[in-house]
Amino acid sequence: MKTKIFITFLMILVILSLPTIVQGQPDPGGDVDVPIDGGLSILLAAGVAYGAKKIHDSRKKKSAPGEDPTPEK
Repeated sequence: MKTKIFITFLMILVILSLPTIVQGQPDPGGDVDVPIDGGLSILLAAGVAYGAKKIHDSRKKKSAPGEDPTPEK
């Protein structure tokens, strides 16, 4: 019985508080400047470094161990 009363009370509380939760914030007005480069350049540099490492590793793997990758003349 106590559980049923508690659940009913909780549901009423949630239903009554919904209008205050749903209200949006007012429009700040004007243009809002958003920094696009907030870390994008770091991610780009990390991606380039990761790609370069992958290419280096794949080229290193293609050559047999102990073999010089440069051709002899």
